[in-house]
Amino acid sequence: MSYQAAAARSSGRRARPPRRQLGVALMFVAPALFGFVAFHLWPAIQGLYLSFTDWNVLSPAQFIGLDNYARLLQDPLFWNSLAVTAEYVAINIGLQTALALGLAVLLHRLTQSMVVRGIILLPYMIPNVVVALVGFWMLDYQLGIGNQVLVWLGLDRIPFFGSEFWAIPTIAGLNIWRHLGYTALLIFAGLQTIPKDLYEAGAIDGASEWRMFWRITLPLLRPVLALVLVLTVIGSFQIFDTIAVTTEGGPVNATRVIYFYIFERAFDQFDFGYAAAMSVVLMLILSGITLLQLRMLRAGESDLS
Repeated sequence: MSYQAAAARSSGRRARPPRRQLGVALMFVAPALFGFVAFHLWPAIQGLYLSFTDWNVLSPAQFIGLDNYARLLQDPLFWNSLAVTAEYVAINIGLQTALALGLAVLLHRLTQSMVVRGIILLPYMIPNVVVALVGFWMLDYQLGIGNQVLVWLGLDRIPFFGSEFWAIPTIAGLNIWRHLGYTALLIFAGLQTIPKDLYEAGAIDGASEWRMFWRITLPLLRPVLALVLVLTVIGSFQIFDTIAVTTEGGPVNATRVIYFYIFERAFDQFDFGYAAAMSVVLMLILSGITLLQLRMLRAGESDLS
């Protein structure tokens, strides 16, 4: 420790880093900062501007004020896409979080094997498009092995991707299967931070595994669960590739989620201004949900402190 740093600490002031260290730190931060500005901040500013324009790529953008937002309020397909997205998010978040939590607790209590963790994470290594294609073939109404098993069991065939009732739960099921291991390992990492002596004390007091889960595991996992929920909600709202590969928004708009609707408006109909307005609204919705989740779950606080 330098003389200046020791003097600053003794006087209660924070020592300033040397200029050389500051330069090295900026050198490491610069690539990430450049990527953020070039690929996130600048496109976001451009998108916000386009949301106030009428632009079809072939002619210059014309400023039209809030017309796109007024048009959006009267668009039934926009509200339908939001409702379909909300249905998908509810199914995906509810099942995925519950199953991942149960799987992580079983891993923590029964085994620490790296092989088991690797096998659980394996589906996450498969691209979304491949999962969607394989799932589409396996659940085909006529030739899919899923319906062949139902017939073998004496049940009726199910149009998994052709029914308004089954399409969204089926797509949610495919994505839950792919992301379950990744989410479980995030929660498993949180479980590793809980001191083992708490469980030993609970066992000495005669507490059952179920009681220790509700009284020890769940409260101490709250910050990690908050992070998992935020990541899962944001990821769920961005569902696109599975829809594009399997149903393309059908049947009868039953799977036309908001991301797919924005894509159609922008790249099928060249209505970029209107698509940008929907993107801005989606960003505001996601920001509001994220802040609400973090506040309700008190993500920055830990019962361990």
